[in-house]
Amino acid sequence: MTEDDAPRFDFPGAFDLSGEVAVVTGGSRGIGRAIAHGLAAAGAAVAPVSRTAADVERVASELSEYDVGTCVATADVADEADVVDCLDTVADELGRPSVVVNNAGINPEVALGTPDRVSADDFDTVNDVNLRGAYACAHAAADHLEATEGSLVNVASVGGVVGLPRQHPYVASKHGLVGLTKSLALDWAPSVRANCLAPGYVATDLTEDLTGNEELAASIRERTPLDRFADPEEVAAPTVFLASDAASYLTGATLAVDGGWTAR
Repeated sequence: MTEDDAPRFDFPGAFDLSGEVAVVTGGSRGIGRAIAHGLAAAGAAVAPVSRTAADVERVASELSEYDVGTCVATADVADEADVVDCLDTVADELGRPSVVVNNAGINPEVALGTPDRVSADDFDTVNDVNLRGAYACAHAAADHLEATEGSLVNVASVGGVVGLPRQHPYVASKHGLVGLTKSLALDWAPSVRANCLAPGYVATDLTEDLTGNEELAASIRERTPLDRFADPEEVAAPTVFLASDAASYLTGATLAVDGGWTAR
């Protein structure tokens, strides 16, 4: 475009994901479920992946309201063979995945505490899902994404950008996920884009222990400039953006969706 050419925008068309096939790990609850709904609302066929078929079937049924394709594909992301089989199922039933969202993650009680309390095994348990599992999905999806010139979105956390006390395995895994995203972006460019989301505290069933503890919830709100927890839909919308042509010049980026948490 020269200075004599007027800028041209196609909104909302740039956000349209019609014809895309999306895989969302951890897609049966919380943020992942909202992301699955968001991608389907934008027109993509969506496979909401989880370890349990009944959970996947429930969300797949919910997605029928958008009149898009869906399928039941299960996987434990910590099991590489499981991931390969899952993506093969999606490719057979819906077509080659062109959007992959690595959302599956854990932060179990046993992995919370000071370094003298958290064992190396607990550290490995968290990283096997949050980091190694994300890489397994990226590795298994590589041929599909390259063939479709698709997009990968990794869901990290504010814990991937700043430190959080007593969450060492989780923070290490999410920092690793941010770094992995940058490396994937470099190797896959220009055909495949890889970006990362860093959500702050989101009100889901997984954070009920936080939202239900008024003192703790108040301290989180006080630390968050927007003074509240996010709704899952507020993470889903930026995911749709990163997966869409509206983000066509973004790769290797980490988008903080944190109510201003990391701005302090």
